Amino acid sequence: MSNLGEIAKKSIEEKGLPLIEEAKTKLPVYISVRELPLRFQFGVAKVQKFFEGLKEGKIYMTQCKTCGEKYFPPQADCPKCLTSSMEWIPLSGEGELVTCTMICVKPSTYTHYRDYIVGIAKMKEGVKVLAWLKIDDPKKIKPKMKVKLTTTVREPEGFITYEFVPLGEGI
Repeated sequence: MSNLGEIAKKSIEEKGLPLIEEAKTKLPVYISVRELPLRFQFGVAKVQKFFEGLKEGKIYMTQCKTCGEKYFPPQADCPKCLTSSMEWIPLSGEGELVTCTMICVKPSTYTHYRDYIVGIAKMKEGVKVLAWLKIDDPKKIKPKMKVKLTTTVREPEGFITYEFVPLGEGI
């Protein structure tokens, strides 16, 4: 049994419920008594160009050649018109922040990260992208601020992904 499992068990013995106080907020948190290890795999052969692009510092979207619908993350098949005729288009990276939120209460597999900001930006090409926003001070975030979507290496795992970085004055 994991450390959290032991904590839940102790809480149940003391209080009759698997509740603890969350360290940061001091609010009650329910701890499941069941562990749910989760690791998933899925085939990416049809969208492998996206991952190859990340290795080259490029970020791609797809656009249906039949109906013109645009997709990010890239899709191998168009859910709108049900065809597989997709075109790969590199994103310029230019976008405008639509919304964002700071993540303070994280899934257990993300607790090694400091609090982080996730944003949605509308890209110049018309698609909306969800990504982490790399910024030194959340107070610098402004409505409709310009952002650049770039590739980055996420540490400590060392894998290549993408994130937004702010553009403009005072950032």
